[in-house]
This record gives sequence, C-alpha cells and structure tokens, in this order.
Amino acid sequence: MQKRKVLAVVMDGVGVRKETFGNAVAWAATPALDYLRKHGLYTTLKAHGPWVGLPSEDDMGNSEVGHNAMGAGRIFGQGAKLVNESLQHGTLFAGEVWGKAIKQGKHHSLHFIGLLSDGNVHSHEKHLFALIRQAVREGVTRIRLHTLLDGRDVGERSGEIYAERLRAVIEPLNKAGADIRVASGGGRMLVTMDRYKADWTIVERGWKAHVLGEAEHQCPSLEAALQEFRKDPLLSDQFLPAFVITENGKPVGPIRDGDAVILFNFRGDRALEISQAFEEEHFTPFDRKHRPDVFFAGILQYDGDLQIPKHYLVPPPAIDHTLSEYLVSLNVRQFACSETQKFGHVTYFWNGNRSGYFDRSLEEYLEIPSDNIPFEKKPWMKAHEITEETIKRMGKDTFDFGRLNYANADMVGHTGDFEATIVAVATVDLMVKRLIRAAGETGTILLVSADHGNADDMFESGKGHSRPPLDQRPRAKTSHTLAPVPCYIFDPLGMQGRSIAAEGEGSLANIANTVLDLLGLEQRALYEPSLLRS
Repeated sequence: MQKRKVLAVVMDGVGVRKETFGNAVAWAATPALDYLRKHGLYTTLKAHGPWVGLPSEDDMGNSEVGHNAMGAGRIFGQGAKLVNESLQHGTLFAGEVWGKAIKQGKHHSLHFIGLLSDGNVHSHEKHLFALIRQAVREGVTRIRLHTLLDGRDVGERSGEIYAERLRAVIEPLNKAGADIRVASGGGRMLVTMDRYKADWTIVERGWKAHVLGEAEHQCPSLEAALQEFRKDPLLSDQFLPAFVITENGKPVGPIRDGDAVILFNFRGDRALEISQAFEEEHFTPFDRKHRPDVFFAGILQYDGDLQIPKHYLVPPPAIDHTLSEYLVSLNVRQFACSETQKFGHVTYFWNGNRSGYFDRSLEEYLEIPSDNIPFEKKPWMKAHEITEETIKRMGKDTFDFGRLNYANADMVGHTGDFEATIVAVATVDLMVKRLIRAAGETGTILLVSADHGNADDMFESGKGHSRPPLDQRPRAKTSHTLAPVPCYIFDPLGMQGRSIAAEGEGSLANIANTVLDLLGLEQRALYEPSLLRS
C-alpha cells in the first residue's frame, strides 16, 4: 500500500446519544462532523467499562484509560480494577509499603488523603473504607482523613451522601476504641487536585489545610462544613473552599513528623502534584513553610518514569509495545499536540504511562498553555491555537502520524453549563472543518473520534428532545457518561471501496491497528484489529 499521512483527532468528552434532552452535542452546530459522516466512514466505539480496562459496564470511561487504550491497541486492567483485585486477594495488605505505613501509624498518626466519592474515576470510597478497617485491625488507632469533595464525577451537590456513608464506617470503629476523624477537605477543583501544573495554588490550598491545619473555613465536622457551604445555592461540591476541622480552636489532624500519609486516589493526573509536594526536597512551586518528615505512599504509582511516588501500594499496569514506540522503530515521524489540560493524554497516557520521548529525532510534542480561567467563560479554550500549529505542520510535511486532543467538550461539560458546552462542541466542529480543508490540501487522512462521553448528557434526569428554559431544568450533570463515542475516517482521495466495522462492534483499542492500516503499514497481531474492512 502507498504510504500515507494520518492525523488522529480526539474530541474529548463527545459521546453519542439519540435523545437530545441535555445533549450539548446534539444541540451544537456540527456541519463538519455531518460532512465527515456523509463523505467518509462512520461508526461508534465503546469507551467505558471493560472495553477500557475498568471493572464493570457501569463504570464510566475517562480520558486516561481512553488514551491508554488508543495508544496501546489493547485493553489493560486499570486503576480501579487493579486496586479492587489487590484488595480482594489481600496482596495490598501483604505488601512492604502497607506494612511500613502501619508501623508508622501505630507510633504516630495514619493519614488518608483523597476524593470521597464513588465516581470510580479518581477514587472509590470503598477503597478508603477497606484501608481504614484494615488499619484498625492491625492496631492503628489514630487515623485522620483529608476528604476532597467531588461534584464532578457524581452529583454536583451530593457531598452529604458520602459524608453519611463515611460516618457509618467510622462510628462503630470509634466506639470500639479507635480515634478516627475527618481533619480537612475542600472541593477537588479548588483544593489539592490540580493537574499538569495548571494552577499550583490549588495544591497549596490543600497543603495548608491537610499538612499545616490552616484554612479560612474552620468547622467542627465535615457535616458542619457542608451545612455552612450549602448557604450558597450555586456552590457545587467541586468548588468548595478549603476547610479544616477544629476542636477548641485547634486543628484536629495536621500532618506531623513521624506520621504516615496514604493518597488513596488511583488516577494519576490529579495525584502527581500533591505527591511531589510531599516527596521533593527542592520544591519551588510554592512555599511549603514546613515539610514534615513522613512516610508517604500512593495507592498506585502515578508516574513510572519519574517514580512518583517512590512508595505505592499496588503496582501499576505494565503497558508495553505501544503504537508510538512501534512507529518509532519503523522511523515514522510523529506529532502530538494539545493544550495543558490534555497534553499529558496525547503524550504520557497515549504512550502507556510513560514520560518523555521514545526518540526525540522522530517525535515532536507541543503543549499549548491553557488559560487559568473558568472553562465556561471561554469555552473555545485553545482549540484555535492547537489547530493552527497542526495545520502548519501538515503544510510543511513534518509528520507522518499526528494526534491532537481538543479538551473543550469535556472540560466545559464538567462545569455543568449547558450553553457554554454547546459553544465548546461547536468550536471543535469549526476546528475540524479547518482540518478537513488542510487534509484535502495535503492528502492527509483524518481519524476523528473521542475518548469518552460527557457533553452528550448534561442533566441529571429528564428525557425527550426539548431544550428547557433555565428555571425548568433538572440539576446539572457534570460527570462523564456511558455513551459510545463517534469514529469518523475521512480520506480526501476517497476510501476506495473500503467499509468500517458496525456501530458498537469496536472499542478505542481498535484505533491503533486502524492507524497502522491507514498509514499503509502491516497490522500488529497483538493489537485489536483494524476497524476498516476491505
């Protein structure tokens, strides 16, 4: 086959759903995607649950596992599944790292930091409950919890549900002699869980609350904190300010020398920076004021190449033989581009949780710095800049295989702002229109897909095809969805009689061999087969 140039476009958070109620994808103007469907090949792909390595069909896909699957060409057991299996078989508690944390905790305090949620994207409350119960069985009495509230992968104001479930676990243990208390917390988008170094002040707020016991809001309990924040009817859980639990005017659980600290989030992107704050001796993003001498561990290792953190309870999936590595071995030139919010997805996650280049002489990774403003206020984000840089390289013929990520539909969709998300989807479509034109000028084949759903279902409940006014809308849905994702393949020279797999027949893991097929290279037996049919 003749060698061709291929560009893979990931429209982050664009799912496929027939109903238009709350469906920002359906309400957006998408003439470019309509054109691709008419003049190219179209199907839908599975992007959730076991098709991306998650435990069940009820588990929503996410950007990390989605890009892992696309870049690896296979399905690997992922975060939640790895932790579930390790807890089920007891291997987590038999490990050296857990033993060291227990030893420290017996003599001092054991702290757990993480997202109190059952969204199963960054964490799961059942993991925390299992860790608490086992620590008490092994003789740890003083446990402090630093609970981050979700409101993003679950209901936007559902914190009370998780606080009650946590209380139901803690109370019997405390009555039996343990000393377990929530010590601090805050909303995930304001406290602790920054990613890609977009806003270190988020981590700094968490550090002050969890480690130093400092926050503007001081409350007697988690429940009291939620009650106070509920006075603002527009404040969702993900944006709750940092708070510290106090008693007699003093914080009940700052992190001290000799303590053990376990970060129980299993997803890496929003766990890296707080891990660096605990582990790095020469740390410059903010003034830590005091760095306590603690034993710190993650439930997983969040970056294998950088070895962050040094200690972890469950080994990460070993993703090898990725598409990028294979293409480098064939001297195929590659280009990866996105803005800061998703740059790690087209590089680190696409490359099998590996940092850096395989061969810098054959690869170019371009990060467009994201704006540090709420996404709904600028739903076009950096799509224009990403498109400009990609088209420049298409014209100059600097890559054979390129990949880019438009973060708009996902990041704006997470805000719950329906109208802004419609603009976000339309923006991506406008950029795809420009890529179609550039593809025609350069003979580039486009593969346009997504990593998971989000913008396709923006309301918590309701069915139909209406667009209700603001005062009649259900509560905003800010989480990912279980929807399949679209997959368009467009060759400006024509598909030459080829067809594509039926809707729902393939998954994101089929993309790697599809890329090889489009490049005119032999498919790999270890990858899921190409979506193309002759």
